[in-house]
Amino acid sequence: MTAPVFVVDAVPGGPEFVLDGPEGRHAVSVKRLRSGEDVVLTDGDGHWAEGVVKAAEGKDRLVVTGLRVHEEPVPAPRITVVQALPKGDRGELAVETMTETGVDGIVPWSASRCITQWRGERGLKALGKWRATAREAGKQSRRVRFPRVADAMTTRQVAAFLATADFAAVLHEDREYPGEPLATVELPSTGEIVLVVGPEGGVSPEELETFTAAGARTCRLGRSVLRTSTAGTAAVALLLGRTGRWS
Repeated sequence: MTAPVFVVDAVPGGPEFVLDGPEGRHAVSVKRLRSGEDVVLTDGDGHWAEGVVKAAEGKDRLVVTGLRVHEEPVPAPRITVVQALPKGDRGELAVETMTETGVDGIVPWSASRCITQWRGERGLKALGKWRATAREAGKQSRRVRFPRVADAMTTRQVAAFLATADFAAVLHEDREYPGEPLATVELPSTGEIVLVVGPEGGVSPEELETFTAAGARTCRLGRSVLRTSTAGTAAVALLLGRTGRWS
């Protein structure tokens, strides 16, 4: 089994490091790591160090030694999903599974047909949950470069973002609407790929027009219609396979 991952503010470069605080408590009291076991320390931004547990002290201090520092290259192409806000805890489910699959960025989107809307303190709290979920899912899946969860965007802001992408597509389930299979559409080998996942009620005609005017293509995944909380994960998996990032 691969070594467990713990998050630090800065990856240590010295011969020895003490992991304390919440991460140290998790390592000592929850994971119950002991001398001789391997661990990985990361800042979640591609920098990481592999080391060996020297000692566990008290309930929240893990002494790690033999540190070897590495840097994971920025993936190419980079894949970002613009995720319409699902209701309930399905947003966190989408973030969790997309992170475990390998997405590089997530943009919460307040689509016109979203039942859930982020406003004020409630919106900040929900955004915090998405970011915490991405962090924990990144650790669980042994990633050292976690996806960035951006601030929530409006439709106009999403359109501006799509215009900067090397490839942008809106996942649209209406088979009567002109579109291309995501499984065969031509993809760039570098740069940024951005996918838009609509809400349960679908992307509105006005939003679709705005996004296509910004350069996005309309694509479909397959014959079945996936929920908004699972469509992004399926699409990311397809793209990771097609771009060679899973090879």
